[in-house]
Amino acid sequence: MNVTELVKISIILLLIATCVALLSRRLRVPYVTGLVLAGLPITELLSRPIGLEPSLVLNLFLPILIFEAGINTDVSRLRSTFKPIALLAVPGAVLSSAIIAVILKLGLGLGWIPALLVGVILANTDTVSMIAVFKEIPVPSRLSTIVEGETLFNDAAALVSFNLILQVYSTGSLTLLEGIQQLLFISLGGCIVGLVLGYLSIPVFSRLDDPLSSLLLTVAVALGTFQVGQFIGVSGAVAVVVAGLIFGNIGIARHTSASSRITLLSFWEYASFTVNTFIFLLIGLEINLVDLWKTLPAVLLAVLAYQAGRLLTVYPLLATVRWFDRPIPLRWQHLLFLGNIKGSLSMALALSLPTTLPGREFLIILVFGSVFVSLVGQGLSLPWLVKRLELSSFSQEQQQLEEWQAQLITSKSAQDELDSLLKSGVLPKAIYEEMRSAYQVRIAAAEKALREFYNRRPQDLESQKGGFSKLDTIRRRLLLAEKGALNEAIRKRILSEEIVKERIQTIDQQLLRLEDD
Repeated sequence: MNVTELVKISIILLLIATCVALLSRRLRVPYVTGLVLAGLPITELLSRPIGLEPSLVLNLFLPILIFEAGINTDVSRLRSTFKPIALLAVPGAVLSSAIIAVILKLGLGLGWIPALLVGVILANTDTVSMIAVFKEIPVPSRLSTIVEGETLFNDAAALVSFNLILQVYSTGSLTLLEGIQQLLFISLGGCIVGLVLGYLSIPVFSRLDDPLSSLLLTVAVALGTFQVGQFIGVSGAVAVVVAGLIFGNIGIARHTSASSRITLLSFWEYASFTVNTFIFLLIGLEINLVDLWKTLPAVLLAVLAYQAGRLLTVYPLLATVRWFDRPIPLRWQHLLFLGNIKGSLSMALALSLPTTLPGREFLIILVFGSVFVSLVGQGLSLPWLVKRLELSSFSQEQQQLEEWQAQLITSKSAQDELDSLLKSGVLPKAIYEEMRSAYQVRIAAAEKALREFYNRRPQDLESQKGGFSKLDTIRRRLLLAEKGALNEAIRKRILSEEIVKERIQTIDQQLLRLEDD
C-alpha cells in the first residue's frame, strides 16, 4: 500500500470515527461499540481490503496504550488496591485460561495447545469500554482503580502466558520447573528493564525545559522500552508498565511545570484515544459476518466459556480478599464479572498464532466472533448495568464538596506556578503579590467552607456518605504514608523489625476499617 492510498484510507477512517462519535453520543451507545459496528460495512467503501496487523498492534499500539495507562496511574492508589488487582491479574488470569481451555477442549474437540492459546487470548480483559462509562457515570474510585489496574497487568500477564505456550508448541516439551523459571525470568526481567530505563530517563527528562522535547523523550521511552524488552527476551509489556508508572509518578509529577504537565498528559490522552479509535474500527473491518454466522454455535460456546472462567475466578478469589484487605462489595464483583469485555489485544494475539498451528483459521474466526459478541452485547448493556447496580452515588452534597476541593486545589497550584515565575524572574514582584493575594482569597473561602463541612456534628453527616468517604480517602493516604515511612526505616536499619511490627499491624487494622471511596 503506497503512502497516498494510506493517507486516503486514514482520512476515511477519521471521518467515520467522527460521525460515530456524534451518533454514539446522541444514541447513548458506547463509543468503542459504535466503532466496531461502523467498521463492518467500511470494507465496501475502500479500494482494497485492510485489516488489523498484529505486529502493528503489538509493537506500536500496545506500548502506547500501556504507557498512557501507566503515567496516569497513581502508585499510592494502586498500592492500596494492589491485592485484589494482583489476584485478578495473575492467578485469576491463569485459572480463567485453564477453565476456558477445558471447556473448549471438551466442547469443540480442540487439541490442548490450541485450547490453551485461545484460553489465554479470551481470558484477557479490555476495559476501554468500562473506563469510558466510568467517565460519564461516576463510580467509587477504588472500583475504577481495580478495573484499570487489572487491565494494566492483565495485558502483560497474557503476553507472558501466550509466549510460554508457544514455546511449548515449538519445542514440544516444557517441564514445570522450566516453566516457572521462564515465567520468573520473563516477568522479573521485564520489571528490571522498565526500572532501569525509567530511572535512567528521569535525569534527562528533568533537564529538558521544552515540553515538546520532553514529549519526544516519553514517546522514545514508551516504544524503546518495549523493543529493548523484546530484544533481550523478557516481557516488553511488563517493562512498559513499570517505565510508565515511574514516569507518571516521579518524572511528570515532580520534574515538570504545570503547563508542561498539561501538554504531556494531553498528548498521551489524544494518542491513546486515536489508537483505540483505529483499533476498534479495524476490529469491525476484520469481522466477516458470513463466517461469523457459520461458526455462531462455536462462538457462543466460547463466550459461555470465558464468562464461566470469569465467574469461577472473580467471586471465589475476591471472596478471600476480606481475610487480608478491605472486602470487595458484591455489586462491584457483579460488574467485574458482567463487564468482562474483550478487545484489541485478543484480536492481535489471535492473528499472531503460528501458521503451522492446526485449525488456525477456525481459531481466529472463533476469537474474532467472541470479541464482536462481547463488544456489542456486553458493551451496549454496560451503562445500563452500572446504573442498575446503583454504583454511582454522586449526591448533591458530594458535588458541592468536590467543587470546594477543586477551588482549593486549583488555587494552590496557581500559587505554586506564580512562585516559580517569580523565582525565574519572569514576573515582577508587584504583579506577583497582587495575583497571589487574589488566589489567597479563593483559598481562604474554600478552606472555610470545607472546615465548616467537616466540623458538622456526626449525626448531620450520617446521611451524607460523601463527607465520610472524602475524609477516609485522606486518612487512607496518611496511613499509607506512615506505613511507607516505617518500612523505609526498617530497610535503612534505622528501626528494628520487632519494634515496628506491632505499629504496622495497627495501621493495617485502621486501613481495613475505613469506608470504600
